[in-house]
Amino acid sequence: MIEKRSFESLGHADHGWLNARHHFSFADYYEPARMGWGAIRVWNDDEIAANSGFPPHPHRDMEIVTYVRSGAITHQDSLGNQGRTGAGDVQVMSAGTGVRHAEYNLEPEKTTLFQIWIEPTRTAGAPSWGPKPFPKDDRSGKFVTLASGFAEDTDALPIRADARVLAAMVRAGETITHDVAPGRHAYLVPATGRIEIAGQTFEARDGAAMDGGQTVTITALEDAELVLVDSE
Repeated sequence: MIEKRSFESLGHADHGWLNARHHFSFADYYEPARMGWGAIRVWNDDEIAANSGFPPHPHRDMEIVTYVRSGAITHQDSLGNQGRTGAGDVQVMSAGTGVRHAEYNLEPEKTTLFQIWIEPTRTAGAPSWGPKPFPKDDRSGKFVTLASGFAEDTDALPIRADARVLAAMVRAGETITHDVAPGRHAYLVPATGRIEIAGQTFEARDGAAMDGGQTVTITALEDAELVLVDSE
């Protein structure tokens, strides 16, 4: 099964400084059929106005992956961490026993990002945070693992979940595949570009929910930037 979740069907909240779309139930958006997918609990598509952002707030026992699509986000937390993550790069916060953090757009332009929450397999650990650059040229025509709960993915940011966060750049007319193992769940969003999967067309920022036990072939109808989470 491959279920299309169009951008127009997503939950929506416009706070002025924040224009957010929710692939899954979040805050005031509640949809019983979209409570999560596998270990994914949240996939928010956020547009953050210049010189604004999320003030300090708490989290615990959640793996929070931020993929910056344009602009940059500056992180601060109660552990003393601070850092700027730019377009195409990733930061991971393992909330563990509890952490307060703030995410600010200190740029003179709008920042856009995906924020993905993944339920951990190990709870109550020490909280942590870390960013990493992932040059887009390195993922041309192939998926590269950005964050992973598997020890063999040594180049990825570690998360405490049975999951991988992957990204790829695919040129128009090219195809790429991903094997979704039996019992797994994959969720794919093109950050940019239009793609086709199993005869269905997906526009930029649409979601594709994919069951396990299949090899998915993705064809880029336009140059596309893909983000995919594969989880239990």
